[in-house]
Amino acid sequence: MAKNTSLYFRIVEGRNLPAKDVSGTSDPYCIVKVDNEVVARTATVWKNLNPFWGEEYTLHLPMGFHSLSFYVMDEDTIGHDDVIGKISLSKEAIGSQAKGLDNWMNLTRVDPDEEVQGEIHLSLELLKDAERISLRCQVIEARDLAPRDISGTSDPFARVIFNNHSAETSIIKKTRFPHWGETLELELDPEELSEEGTVTLEVWDWDMVGKNDFLGKMEIPFACLHKTPLLEGWFRLLPLGNHEVDAGGKLGALRLKVRLVEDRILPSMYYQPLIDLLVESVISPAEVEDSSPLTMLEEVTTVESRQDVSMTLVKIYLGQGLVVPFLDYLNTREVNHTTDPNTLFRSNSLASKAMEQFMKAVGMLYLHEVLKPIINRIFDEKKYIELDPCKIDLNRTRRISFKGAVSEAEVRDSSVEMLQDYLSSIIESIVGSFDQCPPAMRVAFKQLHKRVEEQFAEPENEDVKYLAISGFFFLRFFAPAILTPKLFHLRDQHADTRTSRTLLLLAKALQSVGNLGLQLGHGKEQWMAPLHPIILCSVASVKDFLDKLIDVDHDSVSEVPQRAVFLPSVTVKEGYLQKHKAEGPQLLSRFAFKKRYFWLTSETLSYAKTPDWQVRSSIPIQCVCAVERVDENAFQQQNVMQVITQDNDGQLHTMYIQCKNVNELNQWLSAIRKASIYNERMLPSFHPGAHRSGKWTCCLQADRAVSGCSRTHSAVTLGDWSDPLDPDVETQTIYKQLLHGRDKLRKKYLEVPDGEAAIEEEKRINSAIHPDGAECSVQPVKPSRGVAARLLGVIMDLEQAHASFQCREKEEATGLIPLNP
Repeated sequence: MAKNTSLYFRIVEGRNLPAKDVSGTSDPYCIVKVDNEVVARTATVWKNLNPFWGEEYTLHLPMGFHSLSFYVMDEDTIGHDDVIGKISLSKEAIGSQAKGLDNWMNLTRVDPDEEVQGEIHLSLELLKDAERISLRCQVIEARDLAPRDISGTSDPFARVIFNNHSAETSIIKKTRFPHWGETLELELDPEELSEEGTVTLEVWDWDMVGKNDFLGKMEIPFACLHKTPLLEGWFRLLPLGNHEVDAGGKLGALRLKVRLVEDRILPSMYYQPLIDLLVESVISPAEVEDSSPLTMLEEVTTVESRQDVSMTLVKIYLGQGLVVPFLDYLNTREVNHTTDPNTLFRSNSLASKAMEQFMKAVGMLYLHEVLKPIINRIFDEKKYIELDPCKIDLNRTRRISFKGAVSEAEVRDSSVEMLQDYLSSIIESIVGSFDQCPPAMRVAFKQLHKRVEEQFAEPENEDVKYLAISGFFFLRFFAPAILTPKLFHLRDQHADTRTSRTLLLLAKALQSVGNLGLQLGHGKEQWMAPLHPIILCSVASVKDFLDKLIDVDHDSVSEVPQRAVFLPSVTVKEGYLQKHKAEGPQLLSRFAFKKRYFWLTSETLSYAKTPDWQVRSSIPIQCVCAVERVDENAFQQQNVMQVITQDNDGQLHTMYIQCKNVNELNQWLSAIRKASIYNERMLPSFHPGAHRSGKWTCCLQADRAVSGCSRTHSAVTLGDWSDPLDPDVETQTIYKQLLHGRDKLRKKYLEVPDGEAAIEEEKRINSAIHPDGAECSVQPVKPSRGVAARLLGVIMDLEQAHASFQCREKEEATGLIPLNP
């Protein structure tokens, strides 16, 4: 049974941070590590002891993890950045909170003895014969040890300890991946066999000057060696355990939101009955008033989980090639249950959230194409724009002329002019993009237009069919992307205060455009009135755009099951990176990387000198067998990754690529891993260094073809709209939601009322079937009851399958189990 682990975290804000700069402030940012691997870095908030970040991330970690750590740093222009403090959360602490953590947490000091990482490969054997008793420890190798030296490496040696006995390996210089292959033996006295001691293996970094640095330890109860005389495997290195509590929050605090979702995924065959029921709901839809598995799912979905459930359903139906019928089914029910057109799709119903998540899933690249140039321009220009008289700050404006101070009227006129320019560019870009919009979105909107037109056919409701589409397209898609570009991956960082205000004003204006100008002048923000003319002038072009948008054939949407949310030819990521020049003489590291423009689709990773260059070099994605980070000491460069490919002859080839920062590195790693996730020849191990000067810089092995010294992380990815479709994981999410609401469904649909209520229920049903008053000897079963019975039966089967697999796992999990190799 496979395991699926997803970690959601949001770094909200900090407070009362200590001043690290001579100015009496700090320039704080956060680094996030999962098991000592950097997975994210926030923006730096300059000169602020109470910073707000509001940055959130999702990580998919199929192999699980042990700890999540947040380091608050003070950025320095000269020299190394200062460490302010850290917060470390164990997987157990996060998992113990079903709804996740949402707290202020005090920062603690960073203790070097607690900053350990890596694993060690060894075997322990208790030898007993007539002449002597000994404990034999074969120390084979270690991987991913913490770097303790300025070179980014360590000089590790291992020490085995039991009672007063100890022995050490040799020291291996300048490596985090040492290969010892040494056997250490401790001779024991007969009376020591009965003791309840612990065998400890410690790893240290040798230093010529000063004391040695601790790299980690592992402990095995001596009693385990009596039960299992020979233990062998990879074992995780642990810290000393000197947990320091910073009383009173002297180093400040962070407000964090963290949630862990961990599932056991059954084989596909167990989920097929539930998928069949979901598919049946849309290919053989019930009457509008009848219940179906989808409507029952909506009944047990909480407000908090509705967005996740909606995205999960969108992905399930995308995978089945039925996303348009799915949306049409939900939208038809929503439209038919709405009597007042002014309230249509205004709630966060399953239909509304499903449409919203559908646009994000299939339309994100389209949104980037339309909005990114304009958003980049707004960020680059950093204009001071304000229309609200209560918020105009004359001190923040630039001098417009040399005649004197800038007046409030001049600020307002300048702001109106710039907002009109930006808004015109946004509207023109959107209304000219109907042929760029993904076919699935266009067909879904066409179906929605049809359902609304059928329900609200009166002449006074002529605009409702437009408002239904524009409500999703403008109010729930484009306007939120303008308001918070980072959440839609339009920018790497959140906007500063000035730019945020500009974006907010533009988002408000675009919402009015989406409402076709019908509510202008009725709100409290009358200071937006200077933008009303341009909004009203855009109404005709917006309607014309919506008419063209839905002028599309149904055949343009594929109904074939698929694995990805986008077509193979679509570029999912692109941009300038630094490619290592592998051929020719050895160059200095800083001259060995050349700037190249990269494109990634689900079929190829290609690059050229510039975006317009005629000749491109390409790597087929199906040849990719690993995408991993590279140690800093390999090229004396940060943020380097490697793409390992295998040709038809089985030869491995490595391309080294440098990114500008850790977030860009993680984004490219994740994107290429997602594109290659279904490849069959993925490597189990890799070299995090480079083969230079006749040896690997990581493990110091001379053989270029020797197996990798570290485990690959091919399935570790950032969660976002581009996640590959995984029907088993998605159906497991729906099963869990239904399992939580099982009792509610059983009580509503299956439990028969007793007493007088049962008699009244039978009379009601009989009178409905036989209006003339004739009695019916057999009580008819309501269709919804049969659907509920089937659905609850599927839930029970899945629950039993999970219980069976868990029992099997418990039977297999006996004794001390080392890590997987």
